[in-house]
Amino acid sequence: MAVLLACLIVVTAGVAGVWASRHAMIRRERKRGFLLTERAPGAPQPAPRISVLVAAKDEEDCIEPCLRSLLAQDYGDFELIVCNDRSSDATPRIAERLAGEDGRLRLVNIEHLPPGWCGKNNAMQTGIALSNGEWICMTDADCRQLSTRTLSVAMRHALDSGADMLSVLPRLEMRTFWENVVQPVCSGVMMIWFSPDKVNDPARANAYANGAFILIRRDAYQTVGTHEAVRDCLNEDMHMARLAKRRGLKLLVVRSSGLYVVRMYTSLRRIVRGWSRIFFGTFGTLRRLSISLAVILIMGLLPYGAAAAGLAGAAGGAQPAWAWWTLGGAALAACTLQLAAIWRFYRLIGARAGLFWTYPLGSAVAAWALVLSLTKLRRGASVVWKSTPYAKAP
Repeated sequence: MAVLLACLIVVTAGVAGVWASRHAMIRRERKRGFLLTERAPGAPQPAPRISVLVAAKDEEDCIEPCLRSLLAQDYGDFELIVCNDRSSDATPRIAERLAGEDGRLRLVNIEHLPPGWCGKNNAMQTGIALSNGEWICMTDADCRQLSTRTLSVAMRHALDSGADMLSVLPRLEMRTFWENVVQPVCSGVMMIWFSPDKVNDPARANAYANGAFILIRRDAYQTVGTHEAVRDCLNEDMHMARLAKRRGLKLLVVRSSGLYVVRMYTSLRRIVRGWSRIFFGTFGTLRRLSISLAVILIMGLLPYGAAAAGLAGAAGGAQPAWAWWTLGGAALAACTLQLAAIWRFYRLIGARAGLFWTYPLGSAVAAWALVLSLTKLRRGASVVWKSTPYAKAP
């Protein structure tokens, strides 16, 4: 028991130290972190033609705001292609109606899914093959542009930075309680592995892209092997980013403010199912999923259990008393540092800072999503995405 207690004190103190370091990271990010905003320089002259591709499957609730916000862009030379992937709702009718209003918009209907392909990958491959832009911009139907300058500032930043592949990170639109509780925590899990500083360093292997907005040169798209190279990958954005970096292309990821938003999931059930798929598709190995789960449990939940155990042991007269008081004190310090850091972090990313106290609850839900991801590693498991089941393939 003495050895276990000593180990728990050391681990809890280490957790407190990590949360203390997070305060320094947040302060540094607030002072030096780069944000792409609509105040950035506009479209280059001459402006290369961009083909904007929107993957859509059963998106009748969000497809019109998405397309109208894209058609409102001030970029001078772009085409907009909706890749309708076997939708059974009003998605194609809405897109067709909007295409009748604006000649820059085309609808491509995909009726069949070839064997060995994921639906979105096949839809994008089909649409891109029919496009003619020098640059390709891939986005999702649940994205809505807040600015009319998103394409302009993204294209200018890509050219000025010499990027071959640029991913602009969205602001999460979170309306319900569970969205605000869980989404920031799950997004934070991704940042453990894929911080922009590491991704943007060509000397590091870290690679990441968010399919909500990817801008890539057409010749770079060919270099990574097109969607053919990731045809059976659920998180094709991540896998394309890895291929881009392995093949010597310049990959950049930037945070944004005021450009666009994405509302990923609207209910707790969809949040858990969606993030379990994302975690599985992104990490896909027992090692990475297990490490992510351990980090969430230790950093998010351990301080509270340790505080309860330490204070209860000390109050109950357990010996040595000083060790139990030390455990309780270290755990309380970890809890305080954690919640203070989360409050500052939520303010930084535009989440509801007043819900900082729900971080342990969000951590528990994120841990459950990771557990569900681990179950997908079993033999014969499948993943369902957009009503289509796929055999296990990270």
